[in-house]
Amino acid sequence: MTDEWRGWQVAAETALYGDGGFYRSPEGPAGHFRTSVHASPLFASAVARLLVGTAHELGTGPVDLVDLGAGRGELLTGVLAALPAAGGDGLDVRAYAVELAGRPPGLDPRIEWCAEPPSGTYGLLFANEWLDNVPTEVAETGPDGVDRYVLVRPEDGTERLGEPVTGADAEWLRRWWPSAGPGSRAEIGRPRDEAWARAVSTVAGGLAVAVDYAHVRDARPPFGTLTGFRGGREVRPVPDGSCDLTSHVALDACAAAGSFAGAPPELLSQREALHRLGVSGGRPPLALASTDPAGYVRALASAGEAAELTARGGLGDFGWLMQRRG
Repeated sequence: MTDEWRGWQVAAETALYGDGGFYRSPEGPAGHFRTSVHASPLFASAVARLLVGTAHELGTGPVDLVDLGAGRGELLTGVLAALPAAGGDGLDVRAYAVELAGRPPGLDPRIEWCAEPPSGTYGLLFANEWLDNVPTEVAETGPDGVDRYVLVRPEDGTERLGEPVTGADAEWLRRWWPSAGPGSRAEIGRPRDEAWARAVSTVAGGLAVAVDYAHVRDARPPFGTLTGFRGGREVRPVPDGSCDLTSHVALDACAAAGSFAGAPPELLSQREALHRLGVSGGRPPLALASTDPAGYVRALASAGEAAELTARGGLGDFGWLMQRRG
């Protein structure tokens, strides 16, 4: 056992994205956890309708669709398939999957695979569960009331307190996540603010959307949210590359960082956002069971999937940050 101690930001960056890191594994994120994209094709259909609406607002010409943290291209594949039903038949879409892992075999050739989002995007930039995997430092308030960085030993996840938090990180804590007292913890979301601002800056016209499990300043969890996932189960966060490392996002701070141009940002729940886009968990009329039994069964299954995507206490509580440019 070594005595190598690191801040959580560096440790997680290496564990997730370094050589042999978690997000470079062949199975991809879907092998370890389930997102809205994997829960139902209704999610991709809703994003397709959002893309069509954005294209109509921008006018004629090609429209860009950029998926940040694209995994293995599941969302883009679903959106392209759903476009005709969403009113986008014939829409000229330039699709970009932004992902560090290599391009998966058999992916739709219309999808361009890249490590960074293209600049000058006109259309929709969509980041589903991307910001929660932007590594951050973790702070804990010591018995003396001083906020200190939490250091971690990568091989086993053992922690200890390090130096006091100072500079821009201390300012971020004061503004966005004030201490709840000795023993309280916080994820310092400044790297996420900066990552989101950079992403929004690539959009020349259209809409940027971040979807994630989130919290706001008036309801920060007093002991932080850092955790791990492996094989569909929540596990202790150990930055050794064996598990996902994730924490909830301070979306209000990201909104402020990315609002340097365009209309004011909008924060809403996934439940609200998907309802706007026509995804509802309402049951089909019972009369349909007698006139079209097969159609009733399909509608009932769709309603069940919509209910999962919009459920309170579940996926429906995810935050949607929407920012328009141009």
